[in-house]
Amino acid sequence: MPRWGYSLKLRDESRIAKAMMWDVPVHPKVMREVAAAIRGMRLREAEDFLERVIEKREAVPFRRAHGKQAHRRGLADRWGWPIGRYPVKAARYMLKLLKNVENNAEDKGLEVERLRIIHVAAHKGVTLKRWMPRAYGRASPKFRVHSHVEVVVREE
Repeated sequence: MPRWGYSLKLRDESRIAKAMMWDVPVHPKVMREVAAAIRGMRLREAEDFLERVIEKREAVPFRRAHGKQAHRRGLADRWGWPIGRYPVKAARYMLKLLKNVENNAEDKGLEVERLRIIHVAAHKGVTLKRWMPRAYGRASPKFRVHSHVEVVVREE
């Protein structure tokens, strides 16, 4: 059995709540950009932001994986970066994870309105390697890359 844990080590875990999601079928590059966008936000603010991303009303700034990406209206005003996308699938999984950490915080007795995201990280998961046969005896790769995502919130 593999051993796993959170990448953030804290001494006092009485005022924090944690949640983790494994094998999310989204590329880690996309999950990293969504995670960077919500890092430091309040929990309710991050949930509202992800709902707007799902509705394609607000874009997520793509800072690292931004080759040949379009510029979006309003991104430079809020984020100071004009390049972005609407990663709907990644936002749905991240929203599900935030709902999970909210329930974990309620079980711990923390006040949900005072929660702030102090740590969120996306790691590379398992890659399912498949090959698609092509003409003349060739084959093209058809790989499925997954992510592991973790989030930690603290009551302020």
